[in-house]
Amino acid sequence: MNITWFLFPLAGAISLVWNASRYESTELILKRSLRMFIQILIFMAIILAILVALSYKL
Repeated sequence: MNITWFLFPLAGAISLVWNASRYESTELILKRSLRMFIQILIFMAIILAILVALSYKL
């Protein structure tokens, strides 16, 4: 199994814990966690694209 697949549960856990420490409403925690989860994945995809572009034809 590729280690990259561990990024999804890691991003989910980080977003849940971060938002659970900020808010008390379960609905608000889940909404903000989903939003943060997507933002983390987009940020990691951008970093991956930059690294791939920099390492192209090395």
